[in-house]
Amino acid sequence: MAAALAERSCLELSGAERGPRRRVRELALSPPGASVGPGAGRYADSAGGFCYQESAQLVSVTRNRFIHWTTSGDTLELVEESLDINLLNNAIRLKIQNCSLLPGGVHVCETQNLIIILILTNQTVHRLVLPHPARMYRSELITEGQMQSVFTDIGKVNFRDPSNYHMIPSIPGLASNSTASAAWLSSDGEALFALPSASGGIFVLKLPPHDGHGIVSVVELKQSSVMQRLLTGWMPTAIRGDQGPSDLPVSLSVHCLEHDAFLFALCQDHKLRMWSYKDQMCLMVADLLEFVPVNKDLRLAAGTGHRLRLAYSQSLGLYLGVYMHAPKRGQFCVFQLVSTESNRYSLDHISSLFTSQEMLVDFALTPAEIWALWHDDENQTIVKYINFEQNIAGQWNQVFVQPLPEEEVTIRDDQDPRETYLESLFMPGRFTNAALLKALQIFSRGGERIMDLTWDELKKEVTLAVENELQGSVTEYEVSQEEFRQLQVEFWSKFYACCLQYQEALSCPLALHLNPYTNMVCLLKKGFLSFLVPCSLVDHLYLLPDAHLLTEDDSTIFDDLEMSRDVVCLVQCLRLIGESISMEMAFIMEMACSRLQPPEKAAEQILEDLIANDTENVMEDIHSKLQEIRNPIHAIGVLIREMDYEMELEMERAQPLNVRMNLSQLYGSGTAVTVVCRGVCKMATTRFLICRDLLILQQLLLRLGDAMILGGGQLFQSQQDLLHRTSPLLLSYYLISWASQCLASDVPVDTLESNLQHLSVLELTDTTALTPHKLVSSPQTIVELFFQEVSRKHIISHLFSQPNTSLSETSLNWPHLITAIAADLLSLLWPSNPGFLFPECLMGSCQYTQLQEYIRLLQPWCHVNVGSCRFLMGRCYLVMGEGHKALDCFCQAASEVGKEEFLDRLIRAEDGEMASTPRLQYYDKVLRLLDVIGLPELVIQLATLAITEAADDWRSQATLRTCIFKHHLDLGHNSQAYEALTQNPDSSRQLDCLRQLVVVLCERSQLQDLVEFPYVNLHNEVVGIIESRARAVDLMTHNYYELLYAFHIYRHNYRKAGTVMFEYGMRLGREVRTLRGLQKQGNCYLAAINCLRLIRPEYAWIVQPASGAVYERPGASPKRSHDGECPAVPTARQIEILELEDLEKECMLAHIRLTLAQHDPSTAAVAGSSSPEEMVTLLVQAGLFDTAVSLCQTFKLPLTPVFEGLAFKCIKLQFGGEAAQAEAWDWLAANQLSSVITTKESSATDEAWRLLASYLDRYKSQNHLYHHCVINKLLSHGVPLPNWLINSYKKVDAAELLRLYLNYALLEEAVDLVLEYMDALLGKGHEHFGIERPLSAIAPMVWLPYSAIDQLLQALGENTATHHCSLYQKVQDKLEDYQQKVDTATRDLLYRRN
Repeated sequence: MAAALAERSCLELSGAERGPRRRVRELALSPPGASVGPGAGRYADSAGGFCYQESAQLVSVTRNRFIHWTTSGDTLELVEESLDINLLNNAIRLKIQNCSLLPGGVHVCETQNLIIILILTNQTVHRLVLPHPARMYRSELITEGQMQSVFTDIGKVNFRDPSNYHMIPSIPGLASNSTASAAWLSSDGEALFALPSASGGIFVLKLPPHDGHGIVSVVELKQSSVMQRLLTGWMPTAIRGDQGPSDLPVSLSVHCLEHDAFLFALCQDHKLRMWSYKDQMCLMVADLLEFVPVNKDLRLAAGTGHRLRLAYSQSLGLYLGVYMHAPKRGQFCVFQLVSTESNRYSLDHISSLFTSQEMLVDFALTPAEIWALWHDDENQTIVKYINFEQNIAGQWNQVFVQPLPEEEVTIRDDQDPRETYLESLFMPGRFTNAALLKALQIFSRGGERIMDLTWDELKKEVTLAVENELQGSVTEYEVSQEEFRQLQVEFWSKFYACCLQYQEALSCPLALHLNPYTNMVCLLKKGFLSFLVPCSLVDHLYLLPDAHLLTEDDSTIFDDLEMSRDVVCLVQCLRLIGESISMEMAFIMEMACSRLQPPEKAAEQILEDLIANDTENVMEDIHSKLQEIRNPIHAIGVLIREMDYEMELEMERAQPLNVRMNLSQLYGSGTAVTVVCRGVCKMATTRFLICRDLLILQQLLLRLGDAMILGGGQLFQSQQDLLHRTSPLLLSYYLISWASQCLASDVPVDTLESNLQHLSVLELTDTTALTPHKLVSSPQTIVELFFQEVSRKHIISHLFSQPNTSLSETSLNWPHLITAIAADLLSLLWPSNPGFLFPECLMGSCQYTQLQEYIRLLQPWCHVNVGSCRFLMGRCYLVMGEGHKALDCFCQAASEVGKEEFLDRLIRAEDGEMASTPRLQYYDKVLRLLDVIGLPELVIQLATLAITEAADDWRSQATLRTCIFKHHLDLGHNSQAYEALTQNPDSSRQLDCLRQLVVVLCERSQLQDLVEFPYVNLHNEVVGIIESRARAVDLMTHNYYELLYAFHIYRHNYRKAGTVMFEYGMRLGREVRTLRGLQKQGNCYLAAINCLRLIRPEYAWIVQPASGAVYERPGASPKRSHDGECPAVPTARQIEILELEDLEKECMLAHIRLTLAQHDPSTAAVAGSSSPEEMVTLLVQAGLFDTAVSLCQTFKLPLTPVFEGLAFKCIKLQFGGEAAQAEAWDWLAANQLSSVITTKESSATDEAWRLLASYLDRYKSQNHLYHHCVINKLLSHGVPLPNWLINSYKKVDAAELLRLYLNYALLEEAVDLVLEYMDALLGKGHEHFGIERPLSAIAPMVWLPYSAIDQLLQALGENTATHHCSLYQKVQDKLEDYQQKVDTATRDLLYRRN
């Protein structure tokens, strides 16, 4: 294709935002001395723009930045725009009170450190000094999404500083009938303002530099009368009369030199004058009427409508563009300034261009082009441009301006008026926010001012306002449905008309702004800014008016001239069809696309309607045009190829960090995003119409079927192929057009966070397509969202990926870049391309409703990324809560795994991850997603399906079985969980699952299921798990031992059941030192005994369980000593066997512990693990003597501690008070006395002695040990022995009693005992000492404890007391008497023997 981009038409794209208007800071200035004079008129509104010198440099802070402004009366509104970043504080509204701003009276100058704004009003001149952006932001890298504007510090400017403003002097005074002005900065920093003088000519007002001292001076540039006559000749009095002096400037421009400034004045006498400000002399006067073909009438009229513009090129020099205004016609003349050696200047005429439009609003000049803006009689905006160097024929290029919204909204019977009007009002790119707000203000009857409403809030307010008006007008109580509908249409159409009126006012064009560095052209309107961008070839041909299409140079279309003519004829045919299609016919095709019906059928129906309603012989015109096409099939193919964006995008090369950072924000501002996406929307909408008309034309060709029309030998099959290529093309453009107008939803933060969590599960969060964000109050379309967040970086990286390109040398060219960006964005949006970034971005940004509709429109005809679309549809269904539909989608997507790029990214294996088949990896990701969302039923279904895929992969099978088990268990499907567990091929996973099953069922108390499962080949593992759990957890809160007991009982394994309960009892005693623990311990031992009694006697034994410290739990950390060393491994312990008798003993001990704890709860803490010996002591302390005795007897322990303890209690009672007596009854009641004394009232002390006496009587011992220990205890405490005890002991062991008396120095008692004992031996009271027969020759031998008696005599002899001497004598006498008797008896015995 010929590279003739410059000679193509352009499109106007609105840059107006949809959200609340930017915050404008209001500033007011009241210049002293300014007053509203008589006849001071208001000038027309005007606008202008300024671009930074480095705005085209890629490495610059001012890249793609510019300032534009509008003036209205006394108000100046300045806005700084950036195509890269969103500027903060970028709009100000300055009100200069009592003054009117001159049209074109704002001039912006740039120095290295400052931005200086020069303002001219009808009474004053002003200078605003602001810091240069390069000084505000030092870095050359622009990486932030927001930045402060140059107007940020405007509040610090002192508007009343006399050095920065001045009143226009009354002499010479400002000309009343000219609004021309110019302003510039000198090389010394002085601000100069050039204005038309009331006396003719120009006066220049100079302000000293802002940071220096000086005075304001005024210089008048005026020729002397003689000189004026010499230079200009005589002026007709007709001009001089009302219009003022003939040399009055109607347009001023300035060209700055290093130390001078050339001031160009286009005067109302049709002459161009050039002044040197430094020399204050006129250097040149040129009569422009010499270049006007018919100038007789013009010479007599004042040239008040003339305009002058300058353009400077370093290589080409200074160009002057002059617009010569004449009634019914206009002429542009372009000159080049030529200088001679003697400092003389002249104009070199370059070109003259003629126009028929009458009312020129503005024009802009470059060294190659003229851009012109007109407003015609019908209030239509017309913009054209021409390259005056190359275009010899004088053919202007069209700019397709944005039309105003249609005047009426058509409402079909099946549509709701309110919804239809709202859709039309709030369609992206149709009405500006400002127009809607103004209409709402009027419609709300001028209530409080409505400001800063978001798009949704504005929609609600509009609905409310119209509905309120409607309700207020209804006077009837009941209104029929038809009447109500008519009222709705009436009020909504009234509001719509109001919006249309304000939209028209805001769309009024004021100026063109041309950036000579980037070649960007903007149209400045009253209410917003729009951009002019090149039109693509196909759109250019289709949109071009017939007159221009006929004169189109075919060589600029294709290199093949014949093909170019064919294509032009084909486009003319399409135009004829397009112009004939009514709204109803157009609606047929749109509905077919929306309802997923074949477009070919719709095209056929439209064709039939066209033929049926052909009143103007359009079909004949088309037929005749087709005759001119030499090869229609080829021409259609070429047109289709031009519109088809199906291609494989190149992968961008990795770029250095500084390059990536420099490009990171390029065209990233809200304005740039809006413009690019509106361009794509316009292109898609236009091409949808082209494809529609092309389909209809193809149907016509099929219907005609004439070999002559088809071109010799063209086959029917070729036509069918073209038809089937056109249909997807049309549907693709319909889809992109829909997406370009579909608004994105605002997403709550919690939804974004949830979505981010799900994406992290899918491991998609690091892809460029997914950067979830909170939408701003200005609503975006989903294409704008996609461009801003995802595709912009791809496209920019792709455009700047050429190697060996220095960024600092790269200059930005707006027409080329915007064309390339739009084309690349279309490629990324193109449904048939393998890239899947757009739907992926919608998923990442939570635009689920929009994504569903996108896939619905795509699904029937697009066969690319089918699986990826099904996957995303599944994600949408999940969010909507339709899990089973989601599962179906995920399963359908599985068949495409390994074939599509998005699904391949989804399943990429991580480092170290077990490689399995792609489909299994896909199932794994989906299962994780369903798991995170919390849909166990779907997880089970999908995992079950995935198992069929993993027939030969046991690892994957194990993973899936584990997954099924887990979710069945979570759902409480215990049997299914057990079944999944048993089918798991991985033994370690199976064991993990088994452990989880045991724990979970225990926690849920579903123990019957747990016990009754068969556990084939898993019996020992279950037992091991339960045992380890039982030994690892708290005994009182978990019942694992009881579970294990039930488990063994259910399987009739009584010995193991007994072992379990015995171990449980042991641990309870050791670890649970409470009454409840002791109760459970007793029950455990009873259960263990019962188990052993159910076994045959020879097998009724168990192995003594180890103490708690010996259990080795799997996974437990090694225990270390205080110095960190691991202790030595204990040697193998000896196994101890416990039989039934041992268990019974333990059971009895447990019962006794419980008895003790019930009697005295404080002992429960120590009784639990006490040995029998310790228990005896505890029982004695508690007074449970009967229990202590039975314990001693069972464990064959001596009763000595019992007797000693009872004796001690008797002693305490003997000497204790009433409190001790009362307390004693408690423990006395716990012991059974042998008999009850009823003769007298018995005290606790008496009962205790009786209990002791009964024990001594009941429990005999060898050598009467118990008597001995009791007496020893009593004597050791100095308690006199009771008679019954003495008498009792005398009978059994008088000698030992004597020794005890001697031990405790009881000499009198010892003497009495010896005397009594010797009397008893001699026959006096022998029955009291247990002596059957006293001393005699025929009786058995008797004996005396002589050693003890000798000790007694010695003790008495050593004591010199009189009393003891008598006792000594008594014993001595009695002993002698006894020995005599013994001697006699011995003789008798010997005599008898002999």
